[in-house]
Amino acid sequence: MGQEAHLERTIRSEIEFAGVGLHSGAPVSMRLVPAPAGSGIVFRRTDLDNFEIPANGRNVAKVSYATSLMRQSVLISTTEHLLSALIGYGVDNVIVEIDNLEVPILDGSALPYVRAFESVGLKQQRRKREYLKILREVEVREGSKFIGVYPGDGYGIEYAIDFPEPIGSETFSGDLATGDYVKWIAPARTFGFKEDEPMLRNMGLIRGVSDDCAIILSRKGVENGPLRFADEFVRHKVLDLIGDLALAGRRILGRVVAERAGHAMHTALVQRLMRDRSAWELAHGYDYVAEPEPVAV
Repeated sequence: MGQEAHLERTIRSEIEFAGVGLHSGAPVSMRLVPAPAGSGIVFRRTDLDNFEIPANGRNVAKVSYATSLMRQSVLISTTEHLLSALIGYGVDNVIVEIDNLEVPILDGSALPYVRAFESVGLKQQRRKREYLKILREVEVREGSKFIGVYPGDGYGIEYAIDFPEPIGSETFSGDLATGDYVKWIAPARTFGFKEDEPMLRNMGLIRGVSDDCAIILSRKGVENGPLRFADEFVRHKVLDLIGDLALAGRRILGRVVAERAGHAMHTALVQRLMRDRSAWELAHGYDYVAEPEPVAV
């Protein structure tokens, strides 16, 4: 790919999205704007005097069923799918203008973002990309839940889940260096069990859910199929993981292993990495993001 492959990238032109928040149910308009080299990913609340919240581990808010950012009591909720698409497609710098507190859920995957990036293309910038090169293992455990990051080439991910039927146990292994993200991860949608709906609604969550933005499950099976992949559930957990780890501020150069983890575990790993400066170093001149392939879904 040559020396130019080591440079940062932004989108070539503005992209607009509109929808509702998965949890708030609130209508939201969002615009992605090209940003200068070295800017990173920055959210801008246009309804609150353009207040800005950089997407990094310092601004992680309480995490449960989604990953949210907060700065000076200003919130941006459900950021993981957009952040995942940006990392997976190789977008380093962008301003995310948004007029409400929650990123639109769209179809519940990163596919609408990837298709939008394909439509406008990326612009290379005159700054070398930095990577978070893992030097030694960092692990987080909580009962049967586990996540760890280890030295390695590329951005390898191994994920295992274990849910009640009809999901059961699923595993996935892939690497962003091979271009796996666009073809095998981006289309995977979020999911939930119909029997959990009353509890979640009582918690003020999933007010914007519909058959068009999530896989709905009952004990009998998928109610709004077909699935995009036989193992779409674990692939979506990988999608979430990539978005959550984007909050490290740079792409990871290493290998991540997760078992029964979730947003809280993902972001706990980010914060542990940020506290332990001896576990990583900044590296330049390495490009593991393969040229994206067209999406055929």
